[in-house]
Amino acid sequence: MLSKEDEAAVGADETEVRREDQDKINKFSRLHQREMLLEDELKTKAKDKEDLDEISNELELADEDEKIPYKIGDSFISLPLPEVQEMLSLSTEKIEEEVSGIEEKLSGIREEMQQLKVALYARFGRSINLET
Repeated sequence: MLSKEDEAAVGADETEVRREDQDKINKFSRLHQREMLLEDELKTKAKDKEDLDEISNELELADEDEKIPYKIGDSFISLPLPEVQEMLSLSTEKIEEEVSGIEEKLSGIREEMQQLKVALYARFGRSINLET
């Protein structure tokens, strides 16, 4: 929040908002929303991977001859231990690929947001706040 002096100073040299400036502000806002959604998705994927790693570690202690219940969709199917371990490793690899894809998207979004920040701060200075 600006102090009274800052508001007075800003009011004295207020910059007109052009259509292209508003478009940049709107684009920054949309990118910020997408960034937050992707960060949430990334946290979910990290938790899923952690859970799969924990399950894999637990299965190392299981007996080879034992049937392990494995969830597929809404039902559990009893499968041999080696098959379950294989399916878990495939699931872990899939999640790792998804995480790297999300991280790439986040990197691109953050880079674009930084470019917009530079352009908007150059135009408006302290009269705009783009800190997230």
